[in-house]
Amino acid sequence: MSDLFLGAPQQEHHEAPPPSRRSRRDSHEQRIKQRKHRRRRTFVVLLLALVLVGGAGFVVWSVFGGLFSGSGGEETVQDYPGPGSGEAQVVVASGDTGGAIGQTLVDAGVVATTQAFTSAYAANPAATGIQPGTYTLQLEMKASDAVNALLDPANRVSNRVTIPEGYTAQQIYQRVYEVTGITVEDLQAAAADPAAIGLPAEAGGNVEGWLFPATYEVEPGSSAASVLTQMVGRTTALLTSKGVAQDQWETVLNKASIVEREGKLDEDRAKMARAIQNRLDIEMPLQIDAINAYGLGIPGTELTYADTSQAQPPYNPYNSYKLAGLPPTPIANPGEVSIDAVLNPADGPWLFWVTVNLDTGETKFAETYDEHKENEAQLREWQAANG
Repeated sequence: MSDLFLGAPQQEHHEAPPPSRRSRRDSHEQRIKQRKHRRRRTFVVLLLALVLVGGAGFVVWSVFGGLFSGSGGEETVQDYPGPGSGEAQVVVASGDTGGAIGQTLVDAGVVATTQAFTSAYAANPAATGIQPGTYTLQLEMKASDAVNALLDPANRVSNRVTIPEGYTAQQIYQRVYEVTGITVEDLQAAAADPAAIGLPAEAGGNVEGWLFPATYEVEPGSSAASVLTQMVGRTTALLTSKGVAQDQWETVLNKASIVEREGKLDEDRAKMARAIQNRLDIEMPLQIDAINAYGLGIPGTELTYADTSQAQPPYNPYNSYKLAGLPPTPIANPGEVSIDAVLNPADGPWLFWVTVNLDTGETKFAETYDEHKENEAQLREWQAANG
């Protein structure tokens, strides 16, 4: 009956029970964790992308940055347009490369960048000829103009000292002082320290004869020792180049100094060197006024008979009338022509010479004393005719 009234039996529906509060909370926390994980992963990807882009940008700027000027920001100057203004002194040291010179110029405000200078240096074939020294340049120069300025000797700041042949050491000190301001006392002190100026042992500690006559560029701030070192170095280099044995250096310079002081014309110097050697070979006193005058510290024109005719020893070691052989030291600083004359003396029997015309320098040589007296008579005639 109950089935009749209630109808046919139906399939039962069993609905899932509603989730508990704990399970709903766990599910919510899991979704939050997933969202956080996705956000972290996105952040890491973005960060890596930014690092890669920034690194690439840095590389590009490092390589090509010189080709660009900043957009919207302060412009980076790679090379000044020139011509420049003002003044700066820069020093190019011996052995400086183009890069080293460029850095010096950048530090002094002469050029904008080392790169600009090295590019201009490489583009100028003459740039390798830039000499060491101190230069006066303008500030903010175009790099190529700076290279050209360094090649122009007119921009080099130096004191040019010319030492004539036949000057004594004291005369050289005075000349150097007049041109550079380096005091005679400083030069004498430097000369007293042979090791400091490269003076060879053969010189016996005396610079006379070793200060080569030439023109020297003396940079601002140079020391007395550096100046004398240049001169001594030129002498030793010349003797070495001519194949002179080192134990003969002092002897060659000694003879050459006499030839230098006595010779008036270059063509006579080789004959004079032979006459000196002929006297030395027979142990005949040289009897040369220039030697005596040097020993007394006076000009040859002031030499008197009393100066040369000491009655008895001890004689002045430079008295060439009383003592045979070469003087104790050279009496001047000889030039290359006189050195060559000593190394290659002319062939001949001469023992005497005398300049018979003081205007032209005409000099006559003789083998005998009688011939020499005749030549001296010609000198007296010239003197009488010329007051």
